[in-house]
Amino acid sequence: MLTELRVRDLATIADVSLHLGAGLNVLTGETGAGKSMLVDALALLLGERATGGSVRPGAGNAIVEGAFEGLDGRTRRQIEALGLDVEDGRLVVRREVSAEGRSRAWVNGSPTTASALARLGALLVDLHGQHETQSLLHSDAQRDILDAFAHAEPDRGGVAEAHASLASIRAEEQSLERRRDEVRRRADYLRHVVAEIGQAKLESGEEEALKVEARRLSQAGALGAQAQRIADALEGDEGNALGALGVADRALASLEKIDPAVASWREMLDAAYTNLAELARQASAYAQDVEEDPERLAAIERRRDLLFKLTGKYGATLDAVLATGEQSAAELDLLDTAGVDLHALAARAAAAESSLRAAADALTAKRRAAADRLARGVNRLLPQLGLSGGKLSVAFAALDEPGWDGQERVQFDVQLNAGLEAKPLARAASGGELSRLMLALKVVLVRQDAIATLVFDEVDQGIGGEVGAQVGAALAEVAAQHQVLVITHLPQIAARADQHLVVSKEARGGMATSDVQVLHGEDRVGEIARMLGDTDGDAARRHAQALLRREDKARR
Repeated sequence: MLTELRVRDLATIADVSLHLGAGLNVLTGETGAGKSMLVDALALLLGERATGGSVRPGAGNAIVEGAFEGLDGRTRRQIEALGLDVEDGRLVVRREVSAEGRSRAWVNGSPTTASALARLGALLVDLHGQHETQSLLHSDAQRDILDAFAHAEPDRGGVAEAHASLASIRAEEQSLERRRDEVRRRADYLRHVVAEIGQAKLESGEEEALKVEARRLSQAGALGAQAQRIADALEGDEGNALGALGVADRALASLEKIDPAVASWREMLDAAYTNLAELARQASAYAQDVEEDPERLAAIERRRDLLFKLTGKYGATLDAVLATGEQSAAELDLLDTAGVDLHALAARAAAAESSLRAAADALTAKRRAAADRLARGVNRLLPQLGLSGGKLSVAFAALDEPGWDGQERVQFDVQLNAGLEAKPLARAASGGELSRLMLALKVVLVRQDAIATLVFDEVDQGIGGEVGAQVGAALAEVAAQHQVLVITHLPQIAARADQHLVVSKEARGGMATSDVQVLHGEDRVGEIARMLGDTDGDAARRHAQALLRREDKARR
């Protein structure tokens, strides 16, 4: 719940702190004292659009801070899902608005955006101000309220799951149809690609091998001559290396007879002779094998030209060309398999549609049964709240096909006076009349409403007497399970308060300034006496005391 609200330099408010408690918190004061400005400050804190014109004259910026405590596990998880941190079940929200209209916001000291603040506000406070867009006016919120009242969340979850399954199958079906149609348009080209690459009988890596062979054939004469020079140097008719090694071998044999220590040289000499002999053999063979072959060279160049053409058309490397051929062949195969696959997908889609319809029908049945009970509960309260001709009904507009949230649009219609046409709740009323209708819904829905703090501004507009007492009783009933902040001019409602705050305004330093105080004892008696409007001071105080005693007795 909201435990503290501090407002600085906002319109007539210089620096005010409201300390709120559980139950019914009532805010009273003279007209124009600044009561609704505090509700506006709360709306600003919860993401309302900021304007520089609301900053108090002479101040650089307006600041609104709010502390929320006792957050339950569900609300904490929802807040954390927004990417915001909750520290020990406590949330401190701060909003600053500059005189130029710039806005900044923080949650538990971390910067956040106005849009994130609005989403957070929707979880924390249900605000019913004179100029606020109220959550219950939206069709989606009305649907959610009805589903909560009907305990239909599992059913709606089943609809959402069935809808997601059908959407996935349809997406797969559409994707396959698009691919098949694309292949049909490109079929002639794809067949040409497969044929051209297939006829080439490509082998991975052959391009480099052909390059090496072409270079060798183009210089066959020079290569043979150089290889023969190597062979001659090693074992030619005169001055060859192997002959020199023979001389060395004989000399080493003589040395070994005299000095056996040089015997280790034998291994190195033998290894040198073996290696040079093998090199001479290979060089001689190479010189004999390499020869000019113009026909082979021409064939290789033609093959290389073909490979160059294919890599220019289908990929930078032979492996890429081969992959293109395989992919083109796979796409052509799709023409043969798509029909069978689409038939199977159509069968799956039909089954998924049937499942979705069944789930949606079950959800509709729950909604329709709950709609009558909800309307009856609200309609019993409306006469007590000063709407004697008021009547709520729940309308269903069928959708062309079920969506993730069902197969109908839910709409609350109201008839506020006998003989008038029922209209959608969003267009039926405004001000206190609409607030009382909201209050009736809150009383009926109190067990389903997860939002901890409810705010009503001018809920008593246009009523008085016994109706005012009934409104007070309804507010007290809601406050038994929620924190409620209500701005009122009715003493019958003020007397019900668990905590009574009064707003006053006076000139300070030549500027109108609002202030807030918590009332106790005789101060509260005096405020309720003022609200009663009795010209006889003593009589008004006795009347106020009697009213407070009666409400205190009723609570006990």
